[in-house]
Amino acid sequence: MIVVTGVVTAKPETIAELTRAAREHVHRSRGEPGCISHHVAVDADDPLTLHFIERWESADALKVHFAVPESRAFWHKLKALATDHGHMQVYEAARIRI
Repeated sequence: MIVVTGVVTAKPETIAELTRAAREHVHRSRGEPGCISHHVAVDADDPLTLHFIERWESADALKVHFAVPESRAFWHKLKALATDHGHMQVYEAARIRI
């Protein structure tokens, strides 16, 4: 499984638009082949910061997701609306029992 985490900080005047765009992106992405889950949440300590967490079946499925025109358009919109585009990290993960 592939896990993607991301964080972005909006400008005060763009947080509503960025949140709307992020929710649209998340809901659209959930329907893509190989998407296990896709979420966005507002940071409890900084309401201008959004956190993303995604789970994908494979790196190939994630690559297809990144190539979708709507995903590229969301990235460009995010950069325009954010004061800090933050970062995205991709991990290969395996479920374990503790």
